[in-house]
Order: sequence, then C-alpha cells, then structure tokens
Amino acid sequence: MLVFWKEKLVLLSVPKTGTTALELALAPRADMVISNPPELKHAPVYRYNRFFRPMFERACKEDNMQTMAVMREPVSWLGSWYRFRRRDSMIGHRNATHEVSFDDFVEAYTRGDRPPFANVGSQAKFLEPRPNGTKVDHLFRYEDQPAILRFLEDRLGAEITLTRENVSPRMELALSPRTETRLRQKCAEEFALYDSIA
Repeated sequence: MLVFWKEKLVLLSVPKTGTTALELALAPRADMVISNPPELKHAPVYRYNRFFRPMFERACKEDNMQTMAVMREPVSWLGSWYRFRRRDSMIGHRNATHEVSFDDFVEAYTRGDRPPFANVGSQAKFLEPRPNGTKVDHLFRYEDQPAILRFLEDRLGAEITLTRENVSPRMELALSPRTETRLRQKCAEEFALYDSIA
C-alpha cells in the first residue's frame, strides 16, 4: 500500500497485479509505504476501511482520500498464482503447485474448502465496497498498463518508469472448457467485476 498525502490518493495492492513494480517505482514519491507485513501491504478495502481510513479521518482530519487499485483478468490472475507457487523455492512447500496441473489448481480453487495450494483469496472480496460507502474510487484493468500509468502520472505529476518485479515463471497455461465453465459459475462475481471496469 502506498499513500500520497498531498494528492489524496491511496494505492491498494491487490496481490499478483503488478503492484510490487508500482511500489518500487513510486515508493520514493510516497508519503507512506506499507511493505510489511503482507496483511497490511495487501490490505483489502475492508481492512483499509477499518484501520487506515479512520486514522486519516480522526488523527489527520482528512476525509477526502481516494483509493485506486488494479484487477487482473480472473483466469490470468489464477495463472499467475499457479506459476508463482511453482517456483523452485516452493518445492516441498504445502502451497506448491508442482504436483498439480493448472486445471487441477483451478478446480480446487472453485471448491468451498480449498486445499492450501489453491487458497489464494479473491480479487472481488479484496475490492468489495463497505456498507459505509468506502470503495475503490479508481479501478483499472491490469491488462491496460497505459491507463494505469496515465492516471498515476497525471495525479502525481511525475513520469513513471516501471521495471518487471516479482515475475512468475513463464509457461503456457490453458483450462479445459469444463473447468473454465465451473470457474465462471462458481466465481461469477470475479468476472462480473472485471467486466464492469470501464
């Protein structure tokens, strides 16, 4: 999570959406950099609403902070998690995906009780608006990097150069029609939210 106080902007870091590269590029410009622990670095809207928003409003007398976030196409997002958990350093770890196919990984993700290797959360849950109206004000598709950079450069008044960081191993991934249909049925809110991004 990055906070730009003068610009009244908070960048929420949805995992596996390129936010590590944004953090590295923008950290010197940010007023607050929350890079650890992961529960705060990747604070979802509900955690931002519970802890950070009240701090800004009560302690800092600031109630017009805006939030931005990036969402990745759901199958691509799961593919990134699958590849990330297939790194050599994950061998022997209970979250590793070396012993399962991508199809098996996604099928496990669609279960109510996910095994550890497929328990990677939900972008829709991360971005879910709160009953008090707290929401993501500026939501971008990961696949539209020019729009993300254009917004940030305009808002921050600075040119941004990104490097590739935290990149998962490259590999071709494909889902069987049956598994993709199941994913789209079981996780319809993920696809609906992604499709709603202008």
